[in-house]
Amino acid sequence: MGWMWTKEHRARQAAFERRRYPTDLTDEEWQVIRPLLPPSSARGRRVGVDLREVLNAIRYLARTGCGWRMLPVHFGPWQTIYWWFRR
Repeated sequence: MGWMWTKEHRARQAAFERRRYPTDLTDEEWQVIRPLLPPSSARGRRVGVDLREVLNAIRYLARTGCGWRMLPVHFGPWQTIYWWFRR
């Protein structure tokens, strides 16, 4: 079992985990959308979530038609995604 945690395995695992859903934004789509998102406030708290993952979650919800509470945990708490959706 020593073969399992090699550098090559970890690289393959990271690549596998990143390609989760067909609804995920591509890098090209993200480059177009990113300037349209609200910037971090200079005086307030920084954004604590990855907005790309928030958009991935919203796209997943729109495509699958699942409920907010059925959102896969990989996207983070459904309440956080819902808050950004309402904003």
